Amino acid sequence: MKKAAVIGLGTIAPVHLDAIARNPEIELAGVCDIDEATRKNAPEGVPFFTDYRELISGVQPDCVHLCLPHDLHYPVAKDAVELGCHVFTEKPLAISPEQALQFARLEEEHPERKIGVCLQNRLNETTEMLKAILDSGEYGKVIGARGIVPWFRDKSYYEAQPWRGTWEHAGSGTMMNQSVHTLDLLHYLCGPVKALRGTVAQLLDYGIEVEDTVTARLEFENGARGVFWATNANFTNESVQITVATEKAAFTIADSFLTRKDPDGAVTTLCEDARLPGAKFYFGASHGKLIDRFYRALETGGDDYIHVRDAVMSIRLIGAILRSDREKAAVLVD
Repeated sequence: MKKAAVIGLGTIAPVHLDAIARNPEIELAGVCDIDEATRKNAPEGVPFFTDYRELISGVQPDCVHLCLPHDLHYPVAKDAVELGCHVFTEKPLAISPEQALQFARLEEEHPERKIGVCLQNRLNETTEMLKAILDSGEYGKVIGARGIVPWFRDKSYYEAQPWRGTWEHAGSGTMMNQSVHTLDLLHYLCGPVKALRGTVAQLLDYGIEVEDTVTARLEFENGARGVFWATNANFTNESVQITVATEKAAFTIADSFLTRKDPDGAVTTLCEDARLPGAKFYFGASHGKLIDRFYRALETGGDDYIHVRDAVMSIRLIGAILRSDREKAAVLVD
């Protein structure tokens, strides 16, 4: 039995609290938020704190879950690790490539502590099957990829939590908040990206600092080419779409299905994801699966979870797209 604590009781915290409650091998020892009003979101009888250091010293959790604004992920993780806790942090890993590398060094310097990153869509059934197919080489090498995130966020989304619209606290807009999972899956499935050309824009008149729309052309180290497009300016929230073309077939994840399109045009459905109920059906549904896997690693000392080092590339891609937009040129992903 491991003791868990959740730091931050905002929008994503209920997903973590539910996963913890469903796992009989995890005890929720405490929760924390600087806003006293969120006390009502804490499960009944669970100690509530407004200072995470007091939480850690008071209940001595084995692991803390970070459900915080993006800029707090690294500094709070650093404190937690140095205070003796394992860490499971929400995405994105960091707000800049420089901070992501600091996080990676923290992981290297503290091998006695495990740090898991919540990139849960890697564990969607469609992703797992497509990864296995591509790794097998059965359909030849990857020659191209496409990632599309056609979502919508109204102005109240940013007004409810103003940090979401700032460079200082969010790191960027639709890339960090909505489409970091898609960027992560593009390189997870197709390999590292060596160079790209990207542009960012604001199509919505919300008065925020960060981008709501992004386009990028990707060049993978293996020679494949890709394109990435994401927006918060769609008229509704639609399914993320990821297509990976190989020498012998093209594979698409969309609407929770993985399909294969053969050269003759025939389309075969290969598998379907588990789905979240309700309005956020378009999110990945694998938080619980990922959290359970992380806690098994804590129990066994195993290595089967998403590490900080695995998540660095997604932040490097975001940094490179922003740099390319500033320089109005293709850039290396470094």
